Amino acid sequence: MVPHLITALNGPINELEQRILESMPAIERWFRLEWMEHTPPFYTSVDIRNAGFKLAPVDTNLFPGGFNNLTPEMLPLAVQAAMAAIEKICPEAKNLLLIPEKHTRNPFYLMNVQRLMQIFGQAGLNVRLGTLDEGITSPTDVALPDGSTLTLEPLERSARRLGLKHFDPCTILLNNDLSAGIPKVLENLHEQYLLPPLHAGWAMRRKSQHFQSYEEVAKKFAKLLGMDPWLINPMFSQCGEVNWDEGTGLDCVQTQVDALLTKIRRKHKEYGINEKPFVVVKADNGTYGMGIMTVRDAKELDEVNRRTRNKMGVIKDGQEVTQVIIQEGVPTYERMNEAVAEPVVYMIDRYVVGGFYRVHADRGIDENLNAPGASFVPLAFSESHHLPKPGAKPGASAPNRFYMYGVIGRLAMLAASYELEATDPDAEVYD
Repeated sequence: MVPHLITALNGPINELEQRILESMPAIERWFRLEWMEHTPPFYTSVDIRNAGFKLAPVDTNLFPGGFNNLTPEMLPLAVQAAMAAIEKICPEAKNLLLIPEKHTRNPFYLMNVQRLMQIFGQAGLNVRLGTLDEGITSPTDVALPDGSTLTLEPLERSARRLGLKHFDPCTILLNNDLSAGIPKVLENLHEQYLLPPLHAGWAMRRKSQHFQSYEEVAKKFAKLLGMDPWLINPMFSQCGEVNWDEGTGLDCVQTQVDALLTKIRRKHKEYGINEKPFVVVKADNGTYGMGIMTVRDAKELDEVNRRTRNKMGVIKDGQEVTQVIIQEGVPTYERMNEAVAEPVVYMIDRYVVGGFYRVHADRGIDENLNAPGASFVPLAFSESHHLPKPGAKPGASAPNRFYMYGVIGRLAMLAASYELEATDPDAEVYD
């Protein structure tokens, strides 16, 4: 169940696959040494695009909301990784408080919450749900599509701890990306482990910082393999003061779009790629596939219509967009039943636990697939990506393809750990 690559330009990718497989012992040792120096994010999902000539992450989420899309076969891996993560942080942990998104009426998202409860329950924890929704003042059952229910409970905050009535957790797991800002109730919790940390949320996090860290990781990795980092790294730039409503600051976006398109053309020429380059302009603190536009020519920004400005100006929870990242567009040439598809890799601690394909029949190869109408095909990772098949013809083996995606996913996760260290407001400074 592997989507087929519909491009003749899969030379470099097949070459990259071969090189990655041949270097597998060196790669795994390299990751092992990196993880001795850096702490992985608690859990991560990475959207990857395979252009046939380039394979790169385009988004890294530190509050993944699609665990329900993993197949039952993947669960043992997830439980094992959850055990390792908890053991490292708080081995004596007994109770885990899970705080989901406030918009908890989305049935797919709720199934994700249920799956997380299952994973951490089987890892040996009592898991209960505390909600940031102040409208919920007593335990409230929410029905799920499969006929089961979840119980949301109001949070109870003491001077130094957060919990529920008769429930005092050692660890608090956020599955809420804090787009709307950091709630008071989560501040100054020095006695409990809060995972991921508050500065991993979109109230403070920026995509441009992440991709700056990713560039550093990609260069190190490319040096290890003796290759051009561009093959796994999307180039980007950033603009600050942008006001979509008033149309101010768009000259910066236009200049950066033009400069980036020129750089991409140069790379395409170097590799003999006959693709029309494009860039993707996104909210620097954006999520949920909101605040995104594809630009193929800087002149297009001269006539940005009111509807597009409205779409770009506001993202999740009504947050205004004043900073944007301009990212090299990586087309996806993977198809699932004729629909455009992109792989999404899921990780807990430093382990790949599975993934799925995000498929969208109404979107093009150069468009954002995280949009209404997307479907998810989890079967793609049914063969273990942990056991690649050396010697198989490049581009022909599913486990080899998925091992390669797992490597790129872990590079993005490592970049996230670099990023969190750099942006940690409580980091210890050594002179």
